[in-house]
Amino acid sequence: MSVYDKLKELNITLQQAAAPAAAYVMYVQTGNLVFISGHIAKNADGSVNVGQLGKDKTTADGQAAARAIAIDLMGTLQDACGGDLTRVKRIVKLMSLVNSTPDFTEQHLVTNGASELFGEVFGDAGKHARSAFGVAQIPRGACVEIEMIVEVA
Repeated sequence: MSVYDKLKELNITLQQAAAPAAAYVMYVQTGNLVFISGHIAKNADGSVNVGQLGKDKTTADGQAAARAIAIDLMGTLQDACGGDLTRVKRIVKLMSLVNSTPDFTEQHLVTNGASELFGEVFGDAGKHARSAFGVAQIPRGACVEIEMIVEVA
């Protein structure tokens, strides 16, 4: 099944990459690697999904936020690939920052919301290395931020 067939089956529509919120670009390609800047969690209406895991957000809330970020990341990746996600050879690495209390220890489970979706959409090419960190705060109060590195053809 193609990437686009899988997205359709999952009822996922990709949006164009958002404009950067500060002095950076949304992605940079060097050689066959695309480095995608961190994307923060957003609600369906586009507002920032704010909160702190372990305080006012559950692990399940964080997983849903990470999944939504993965969809946004794929939109940016599609732009980086000239509109053609079939160029993706491998999702290489994710780095996930989880706005969490000092005693919250399920950052890895939060990040699964993104990792599992990449596996569903890209199959074996979606399996990646990853880091998941708990942090004291994320820009604009977002609950999760994720960046990624992708190999393209």
